[in-house]
Amino acid sequence: MQEVEVTVKGSSMIYPAQHTPRETQWISNLDMVMPTYHVPVVYYKPNGSSDFFKPQVLKEALSKTLVPFYPMAGRMGCNENGRLEIICNAKGVLWVEAETTLALDDLGNFTPSPKLRKFIPTVDYSGDTSSYPLFVAQLTTFKCGGVCLGIGGHHTLMDGTTAFQFINSWAEMARGLSQISAAPLIDRTLLRARVPPNPRFHHVEYDPPPPLINFVSSLGPNPKSSSVSVFTITQNQLDILKAKSFKHENRTKYNTYTILAAYIWRCASKARGLLYDQPTKLNIPTNGRPRLQPPLPSSYLGNVIFTASFIALSGDCKGWTMNI
Repeated sequence: MQEVEVTVKGSSMIYPAQHTPRETQWISNLDMVMPTYHVPVVYYKPNGSSDFFKPQVLKEALSKTLVPFYPMAGRMGCNENGRLEIICNAKGVLWVEAETTLALDDLGNFTPSPKLRKFIPTVDYSGDTSSYPLFVAQLTTFKCGGVCLGIGGHHTLMDGTTAFQFINSWAEMARGLSQISAAPLIDRTLLRARVPPNPRFHHVEYDPPPPLINFVSSLGPNPKSSSVSVFTITQNQLDILKAKSFKHENRTKYNTYTILAAYIWRCASKARGLLYDQPTKLNIPTNGRPRLQPPLPSSYLGNVIFTASFIALSGDCKGWTMNI
């Protein structure tokens, strides 16, 4: 990927199009354990419309979308006990317009890279938690006429399900719909924990990673800096992996995600050169909305991500071989 140079043409704050509630919102423990930074996403694929990614259309649609999603236009703060909370004060979200001398083709398939960060507004975390917006967006124009939309949503405010619902609602407003198809459910007290806490079992997902046993890095004393790579798994390779899972009279049908997660776990254990009896831990984020009793609707605004943790010895993970 070429070096990315982006020039900011202007920025502004986008506010809700109508008056919204002024309140503070309690946040759940599932919100509290999330990283306190903005999660980046870049949208770059065209849809053929003549006003696709037109700045004024997007800005007006964003303003309308912030009315039902009014916590997005607020700020983080702390209550008298120092606990984080959302201050719904309609201070707005950050909108940036930029341009670059690159063409879209110069970026290839948009492989995740630190260079892509330039297509998302930079958030200054040096101040207190109330000093920065909870949602930021940047529209970048390329020399070829292409555009991309980079966004960042504060993870304490929302998980991926909420983020996609917000983006889809924004898109509906941009297409000229009179209202969004699904209003967000704004009530985080639905996940309020018991006081005092009364866990029914030990939650290994929150334990620290297993300590390394006599670990000697196979990378040597001066390992190279890390890089991002994308490995494409073909359908034929996937079929081989699935066939492997049926050996030893096992007739359980595993889905693609499970098969690939297990294989990546094995490859990672092998690449790290771990000892046979080294415990390893695989964490898989899981959407808890449909799994709770009673279930939460998909429109719930907030974090409902539970971690499914699996622990196994490295030797067990590396116990079978396959060439793909």
